[in-house]
Amino acid sequence: MILAIFKKSIKEQLRNYWVLLLTVLLAPFFVFIYYLINEASQPNYDILILNQDKGVIVNEQFLNYGSEIKPFIQKFISEKTEIPLKVHLAITETFALDKLQQKKADVLLVVPADFSKVLSDSFSQAPELEIIGDLTSASYMISAVWLGEFMNEFIMESTDQARLYTVKESALGYSGQVNEFDLWMPGILILAIIMLMFSATIALITEVDQKTILRLKLSRMKAWHFLMGVGGTQVLVGISSILLTLAVAVALGFEMRGSFGAFLLISILTSISMVAFSLILASFTRSVTDVLVIGNFPLFLFMFFTGAAFPMQGKALFHIFGYGISWQGLMSPTHAINALNKVSIMGAGLTDIKGELLALILVTTLYFFIGIFTFHKRHLHSK
Repeated sequence: MILAIFKKSIKEQLRNYWVLLLTVLLAPFFVFIYYLINEASQPNYDILILNQDKGVIVNEQFLNYGSEIKPFIQKFISEKTEIPLKVHLAITETFALDKLQQKKADVLLVVPADFSKVLSDSFSQAPELEIIGDLTSASYMISAVWLGEFMNEFIMESTDQARLYTVKESALGYSGQVNEFDLWMPGILILAIIMLMFSATIALITEVDQKTILRLKLSRMKAWHFLMGVGGTQVLVGISSILLTLAVAVALGFEMRGSFGAFLLISILTSISMVAFSLILASFTRSVTDVLVIGNFPLFLFMFFTGAAFPMQGKALFHIFGYGISWQGLMSPTHAINALNKVSIMGAGLTDIKGELLALILVTTLYFFIGIFTFHKRHLHSK
């Protein structure tokens, strides 16, 4: 009986090819859009240097430390290719301030007239450097932090001072190798399965809308036979959709660094979860039109409040195996996205995401209990 319903559901799904195409192709389309956004919004910060240093004569040699700042910073940047900074010289202060006001530069460093003299006098007084910029701008804050680091390095090297400490930075997992596009992809991959909300609900409600469910009720079909047959088809659609989305993401530069087995398990569980939620949605609808209207509300919630459209994190209300559960945890894709983030960015294995998987299973089970009860009562109950 389940196999017969499964075959029938596949035929119905292929017949409604527009719904199938929307479900399968929307997430790959979002991958491409996010790729274009990432390429167009690569961060770049511009530093201006206004050198007012008059220089000093030491041992019959003229020194101007201010003129050496730009080459030093450029050399530092060239050795660290991940620093998106450019350094420019400003001719006058008026010119530099105009650049800042027009957002053509992020920060201005003003080197004082006595800069070389102070450095040559072995710090009889501290050199006073002025930086100017829009204090409300994130670009200014990032540029100013880098500029402060550059100047510390420059002064220590110029005066042969030893560093008070050194910092060794170690990346957690693969976090040092990912870019913003990589951070977006786990959510977009799960979005491919969230779209099952429409496909699965339409597949369920079509039987009601076309009255074919009456014939199924007259047969020996049990409610769970019907749900297993239709649900199995939708799980296949979900797996196909996320694999296609992953293929597009990989083609555009995304790298799945963790276990593919863990990725596949997350995909299967999330697909089952969305089928379970579709039962709830189908319980409140009687036609495909109802699905397309009413379904937009939960779709909006699942897209924008689970981390699918953009990364977000809610405050934990309680913990499972050390995994925090927030109010967003009532939406199962939240746990799938968190798990996929750990797998793809941190290289985590199954034991590292047991909290996320358990939460996903518990929420899915809750969806099934509510969905089976309400769907049976609304559409399968014999009067």
